[in-house]
Amino acid sequence: MDDAADAGPSGSYDARYQAFLETITSLRPGLHRYCSRMVGSVLEGEDLVQEALFQAYRKLDTWDEARPLAPWLFRIAHNRCIDFLRRRGVQVEAETAVVAPDFVPPPNPFGPDLGRAVEYLVIGLPPKERACVLLKDVFDYTLEEIAELVDSTLGGVKAALSRGRQKLTSLPKDSGPPGATSEATSQLLQLYVDRFNRRDWDGLRELISADARLQVADRFAGRLSDSPYFGRYERMGDWRMAVGDVDGQAAIVSLRADGDRWVAQAVVRLDIVDRRVVGVVDYHHCPWVLVNARAVGVDPASVSPASRQP
Repeated sequence: MDDAADAGPSGSYDARYQAFLETITSLRPGLHRYCSRMVGSVLEGEDLVQEALFQAYRKLDTWDEARPLAPWLFRIAHNRCIDFLRRRGVQVEAETAVVAPDFVPPPNPFGPDLGRAVEYLVIGLPPKERACVLLKDVFDYTLEEIAELVDSTLGGVKAALSRGRQKLTSLPKDSGPPGATSEATSQLLQLYVDRFNRRDWDGLRELISADARLQVADRFAGRLSDSPYFGRYERMGDWRMAVGDVDGQAAIVSLRADGDRWVAQAVVRLDIVDRRVVGVVDYHHCPWVLVNARAVGVDPASVSPASRQP
């Protein structure tokens, strides 16, 4: 076999891979939005997107190039969400065997401009209704496309969409994402932030289990002790952390000095078991997650780097 043949993928696969890269560049924030609302967590939604894209890359040779790539990726992401919900103990609604009558829109249909508050409310729907409402009223897929994405019939999609919309019309539109963090978790998050901001790396490691895992989105996954994670932050300039939340889920927001103000750069999730950090997930390379982030008690536009506590 000649060297050229060994050098890389075939021309056909190379074209598929290039289309894959170009598509996910624009599609990824949308995939994240969908997965987040399907599973009710911005951070777990991003984890599922990464799993879905990795699975899609491995199955790239099965993609029919005559068909659009985006729906294929959405279906993989949808299936990852359903698997996640099953693992979490959520019973997926059974497919209807009877073709429902044509759907009649409610007096005030949600449409493509579905508000963020209603996006939060869909987590209260069964998974199939949730998926159909999101795909139709948020992402504006056709009923036929949704049927293929969720592996259902056209009648099944119409029925699920009708039920989901009717349930949402009876719910208050000013609800937000639920969130409750135990006092012990809040204290540990604050201690982690305080020691990080003092650059007390030894004290920080006292909070972390010896076998804790680290995942830097799309870049690294492995044991935290095997990574120069904290040293890399120290070398990257003037950083600080702040306790925050993402859609009501407790997290840490990393802030970087920009002139006389602090600017949010990324979200960091700590996995905590028995008051010990057993995992760190850093979403530094996922800026779309920041849209939903809030740093509690810190205004990046008004805090001067010079006023940072030692």
